[in-house]
Amino acid sequence: MLTATKTPGGAAKPVSSNLASELASFCKASADPLRLQVLRVLREDSFGVSELCAIFDIRQPALSHHLKVLAGASLVATRREGNSIFYRRAELGQRPELARLQSTLFESVDQIGLPEAIEKALAALHRQREQNSRNFFRDNAHKFRQQQDLIASYEQYAGSVAEVLGNARLQNQATALEIGPGDGSFLLQLAPAFDKVVALDIEKAMLEQARARASKAGLNNIEFVHGDTSHPRLRDLQADCVVINMVLHHTPDPGQLVRDAAGCLAPGGVVLVTDLCRHDQGWARENCGDLWLGFDPADLTRWALEAGLEDIASVYLAQRNGFQVQVRLFGHRQ
Repeated sequence: MLTATKTPGGAAKPVSSNLASELASFCKASADPLRLQVLRVLREDSFGVSELCAIFDIRQPALSHHLKVLAGASLVATRREGNSIFYRRAELGQRPELARLQSTLFESVDQIGLPEAIEKALAALHRQREQNSRNFFRDNAHKFRQQQDLIASYEQYAGSVAEVLGNARLQNQATALEIGPGDGSFLLQLAPAFDKVVALDIEKAMLEQARARASKAGLNNIEFVHGDTSHPRLRDLQADCVVINMVLHHTPDPGQLVRDAAGCLAPGGVVLVTDLCRHDQGWARENCGDLWLGFDPADLTRWALEAGLEDIASVYLAQRNGFQVQVRLFGHRQ
């Protein structure tokens, strides 16, 4: 069945009933204040249903209805992590004929100011996620390497990381920053290549492991900083390279961490990210302290673009245990 619309010249242009139905679904989904707030909250992060219920202080059946309407209009997408389903905003272009409308809606939604109660609930959720991660590494620092090896030991992808970084052709190699150095494995490679390295970690026990490893290797150009990316030491830092090695899946807000890393870059600098591709091995949450079961490559690309970065190089490495590691290099957009 076809309906007709008028073109600027006055001629009738047929519109399929499917498109008309999709447009009606889109308009219905966006015609509710709560659903618009949900889209605003999903702007930079993904959340499970129970988390969204807590954020909006709403019962699950009611929220599930709203999420179903948004999903039916292709405004949100889902990803399963173990037994949990997480929601995020849908990528633009899933329905090309509605892409411009979707883009305009998201731009408008992003101007919405969230009520104070929702802002507080979001902050509390991120603090809880961060505390869960800190608790895990505090309690398991002594067996960090053993648990990392369950998924992907550094040695399995170290050569590829070195090659990607070596091909970056940095303008300067004065300062590097590693966020979350773990037991210091990558510092052994980073420190000889730069005049100075700053190693930042929120967990003291892990930072001490990295310090001991660097000391044993005779590296004396590393400054160890206890804290997160809001630490004053990073305020005026201009790093030629920022490394985020197997950290994002332990981070409450991965997109924000990428933006923080980009904010520390000197002109011509790069951000080097290694992390897991998305997987369904739910046991990694309990055994390895993972907050996220990896990421789609498109997730990292989107966060980089939002941070003003572009993709320079990408390498994907399959592991024998079924996991896949992505090595990504980003730089300022030209």
